[in-house]
Amino acid sequence: MSIIPFNKPYLTGNEHQYVKDAIALGQLSGDGHFTGLCKDWLERVLKPRISLLTHSCTSALEMTASLLNIVPGDEVIMPSFTFVSTANAFILRGATPVFVDVREDTLNIDENLIEQAITSKTKAIVVVHYAGISCEMDQIISLANLYKLPVIEDAAQGIMSTYKGSSLGTIGDLGAISFHDTKNLISGEGGALFINNPIFIERAEIIRDKGTNRKKFLRGEVDKYTWIDEGSSHLPSELVSAFLFAQLENADAITKMRTEIWQKYHAGLEYLENESKIIRPSVPEGIQHNGHIYYILLSDEIHRDNFISAMKKKGIVCSFHYIPLHSSPAGIKWGRSMNPLVITDNISSRIVRLPLWPTINTDKVLKAVYELLA
Repeated sequence: MSIIPFNKPYLTGNEHQYVKDAIALGQLSGDGHFTGLCKDWLERVLKPRISLLTHSCTSALEMTASLLNIVPGDEVIMPSFTFVSTANAFILRGATPVFVDVREDTLNIDENLIEQAITSKTKAIVVVHYAGISCEMDQIISLANLYKLPVIEDAAQGIMSTYKGSSLGTIGDLGAISFHDTKNLISGEGGALFINNPIFIERAEIIRDKGTNRKKFLRGEVDKYTWIDEGSSHLPSELVSAFLFAQLENADAITKMRTEIWQKYHAGLEYLENESKIIRPSVPEGIQHNGHIYYILLSDEIHRDNFISAMKKKGIVCSFHYIPLHSSPAGIKWGRSMNPLVITDNISSRIVRLPLWPTINTDKVLKAVYELLA
């Protein structure tokens, strides 16, 4: 029996050549030729004020915590329905994640619940654009401006998605992007920090490069470089950037393939939603998504784990998603919840992600879903 995997990395055809080119150029450490090409592409196409490539989205998020000078006792508002890196970036500096419930339609942080979570200890609002579908950014930015709080976009899943015409990751003060093997555009591991508030630009360069002003030195702005701030080694190697550039060059085509597959699932599953067997994803007006995830929410009477096991027996690998952070051992230890997270708890036990990659044939997947649910 042939197996349809949950994820299958897509290669454009130039990855091997560009890696060879990077080796031939003789600089394998970060910020060489291909890192520059990726940076230029991100700034030209997605239009952050500045982009800095990192070795992971986790790394980019950790840089945001450094830039905001997070210290023990600070609080950072975020959803619980997210990957652990969203919270880890801040608890590493002693902050308390304050978890807010999500919206049932998009699984994004509920913008109407954020204000009640703000205290005198709040230092930032972190939004997560789940499945590449944007949070309600106008209301969130307005609230943040009212309380003079920075907004960080965890746009790990959001490359090539937009909110009212603006690329995800470019709307808040800072944005974090992922190029992990499971994302739409990949480099194995990799990420980027988008800096949209100019007050963070100079220090971000320093933190990214081990706390030194090496970038200024390389630009000829100082005659030597030295250690001047906290920092770490956040740069990706040139081999990673070379691989990534082959993906970025084909970003439109990859996104088109993924959104077409997403739409096939969406159209094919309409009947099951009308029969109250599932709930399909919702995309609010003004939002263009990137086809990153197609998920279904099973009705309460269908056991999610049994459904995933039955799909696997049919040769189709599906997956659940996050164990909510607020109910995980580390979340209980280091975080706190703002009121009962009823929707988060409910959707996390019902969600199933269907396999989605650029060349997948959805017919077999849809047939299996109907055999189990119709």
